[in-house]
Amino acid sequence: MCSFDTIPHDKLVKALRMRVVDRSVLSLIHMWLTAVVVEEDQDKGGPPKVSRPKQGTPQGGVISPLLANLYLHWFDKEFHEQGPYQWANARMVRYADDFVIMARYVGSRIRNFVESQLEGRFDLKINREKTRVVKVQPDQTGQSLDFLGFTFRYDRDRQGRPHRYLNLFPSKKALVRERQKLKEMTGPKMCFKPSDELIGEVNRHLRGWANYFNRGYPRDAFRQLNAFVRERLTRHLKRRSQRPYRPPKGVTWYAQLERLGLVYL
Repeated sequence: MCSFDTIPHDKLVKALRMRVVDRSVLSLIHMWLTAVVVEEDQDKGGPPKVSRPKQGTPQGGVISPLLANLYLHWFDKEFHEQGPYQWANARMVRYADDFVIMARYVGSRIRNFVESQLEGRFDLKINREKTRVVKVQPDQTGQSLDFLGFTFRYDRDRQGRPHRYLNLFPSKKALVRERQKLKEMTGPKMCFKPSDELIGEVNRHLRGWANYFNRGYPRDAFRQLNAFVRERLTRHLKRRSQRPYRPPKGVTWYAQLERLGLVYL
């Protein structure tokens, strides 16, 4: 993964001019890049700090991934025309500023090429903490790769057969983020919402999450989220009720929430 904090604005705009010819659009993007940034002073009572950036793109900006694709397009071109694709039969999968390079052997030549291009020609900064070489192979036990919310690794066959299979499932970080989002959706601040309305929102959110992660073998992750949602909605129902909320006699919480409209993954 590379950071766009170090890229000069003039170099980024120059790359944009090769794709965008409308001067008004280029001017608007340039103003957006150089917009004034106001930061609150850490000391109480201090005046805010005002600065106008000369490099980088705003973190979390809606257009930042698009600018990353436009700028790193030329890195893709160099990689495939004169880079490891030609002399190492390597493949690269990139999403905005996050990418994975796949090759039979990732040696110093490939690393030197990537570092010289990104940190030299493109004036970017490689995130060393998130950059590593992983051998995801059937004979490598415990080696895994996290990319775009998924974990890739080889596991033993669940039927007891001697071979291993490539397992693909939601990563731990993706599950942590999803639990945090569900916790916010069902927290104490949502007591004003009727149960059917809240359950409908949770269903829509989980449906979108499951559509993205419904690849490979997500069954274990889905079971964990089902148990977490059941526990959170149980708390919500008990919190909203002045008297202790209980399901009807002979009905479990699992069935009661299903009666209220919860759709399990």
